[in-house]
Amino acid sequence: MPVKAMDLFDAYAKSQLPKDHGFIVSSFFSPNSAYSRYEVVSYNNVKSIYPSGEGLTFQTDGKKLFILVEPQNYAKKSEEPYVRSSTEQIPLRFSELNCHTAKNQTRVYYGKKAVLSYGAFTILKPTGINFSFCFYYLPDMFDSMRLFFEKTFNKEAGVPLADAKKVAAAVVETAREALSVEFTS
Repeated sequence: MPVKAMDLFDAYAKSQLPKDHGFIVSSFFSPNSAYSRYEVVSYNNVKSIYPSGEGLTFQTDGKKLFILVEPQNYAKKSEEPYVRSSTEQIPLRFSELNCHTAKNQTRVYYGKKAVLSYGAFTILKPTGINFSFCFYYLPDMFDSMRLFFEKTFNKEAGVPLADAKKVAAAVVETAREALSVEFTS
């Protein structure tokens, strides 16, 4: 059975990062609450991958989809996500995000469109409970990503399971459309 996903930095150390058809999911969890940020990056035709001071740099274009999970008791709900502190920010305005409000009033925001990164992008090395996974481009990759988001939204971000399933499906469908890359075989 082929590996569906692997820790990004382990895959790099083992020379198992794909140069084509790559999808990376990174998470950033607040140490004091269920506030969470996710970044999904798709890439293709990598020229090089090398370690940099803060993570791994990919010499290629990338498409990024940002996700934000805001607990019901988050104090800065009205503050646009792009102006929040660096540990809580994503580079988007509310008008650029879809919103799902869960039964427990947790809000899950996710980008309506991908943000393009030209020439190169860097994936930060995770600290604490944060992580970065490389999902391999297999026929069931989007199903694997949906299950991944379902579980992390529910277990790590406190989204009720029924809402986690619904919003994970919506996020993955957006990712399927927004993060498509021109694949050449």
